[in-house]
Amino acid sequence: MWRHALWHLLSHPAVESATLAVAPDGLEPYEAYLQRYPAPKPVQVLPCGGATRQHTVRNALDSLPAGVPMVAVHDAARPLVSHALLDRLIKAVQRYGTAVPSLPIQDTLKRAPNGKQVQETVSRTGLYRVQTPQLFRVDWLINAHRRAYEEGFEHATDDAQLLERAGYPVYLVEGDPQNIKLTTPDDLRLLRLYTGESALTRTGIGYDIHQLTEGRKLMLGGVEIDYPLGLQGHSDADVVLHAISDALLGAAALGDIGQHFPNTDPRWKDAPSLSLLKQVDALLTQHGWRSLHIDAMVIAEAPKLAPYIPEMRTQIAHTLGLLPEQVSVKATTNEGMDAVGARRAIACYAVATIYPANGETNDE
Repeated sequence: MWRHALWHLLSHPAVESATLAVAPDGLEPYEAYLQRYPAPKPVQVLPCGGATRQHTVRNALDSLPAGVPMVAVHDAARPLVSHALLDRLIKAVQRYGTAVPSLPIQDTLKRAPNGKQVQETVSRTGLYRVQTPQLFRVDWLINAHRRAYEEGFEHATDDAQLLERAGYPVYLVEGDPQNIKLTTPDDLRLLRLYTGESALTRTGIGYDIHQLTEGRKLMLGGVEIDYPLGLQGHSDADVVLHAISDALLGAAALGDIGQHFPNTDPRWKDAPSLSLLKQVDALLTQHGWRSLHIDAMVIAEAPKLAPYIPEMRTQIAHTLGLLPEQVSVKATTNEGMDAVGARRAIACYAVATIYPANGETNDE
């Protein structure tokens, strides 16, 4: 859960860094994961967990990078935070200094102190349930935590409560029903539904091949490879990203990259293929699809690609909003056969699995 939550936050362009607050004796597995799969932006892991949620956040605030103007406090138990929600929160915090995602209460509320006999029906008018991430001006949040500590108040259920106590205005922003918090086994089943494990998936296949030539950088999987030759093409000719893009487009039945990025269009001259992949991802989102898994097979006689594959997986995952574990990149040779075997070309096959973002798509 924490990996999904962290990667969704870090892949937003306005997020500069993250602090992961963990138990005092729980540092090792997090650092081991981040060493194996480096995050796309700076992440510090702090063994600063306290007796309460409030205590943990207060400890983490002591180690914020200098000059940070605003901070988001997020629960790792909410792994589905979306960029659309972050956009709304950032816009609000820039204007008001605080931004808390919320959803109106829709159920009828009953008060029953003993959990059995109803004492009264409570009006739901003006009542909201709140989510994370909650965004605040850093100075306001630090001051609110300090005042609560000095006053001996240690049991806030969210950070907004501390700002309310300190007299700061707290503004609500439209939340996201899919931004669920995992608390019970039923929540886990709902998460699996939202992430496509219980939804109808589609699979697409992609293929690309380009000739090797002098005077070009060799780009594969969004990574520059140390090699005297590069791939010839209109864009940067990254066969890995082109094959993945075609596989995604094929899975969604949205054509191919030649249709969307023709080599007759000067906009794509020498364009980085990571930007093309990002646009493919946006197109899938527009039609109600999300990526679930990528598997790419690079065919090259040379150079040796094993040292570059972890970074390729990270770049692809970051661009598509996935975890590195959801991206597979493999490499093989062609045993000396045809143009690839003769070191005149590099090719790639890719398979992509996608799922409906909201249980349905915008296909026409």
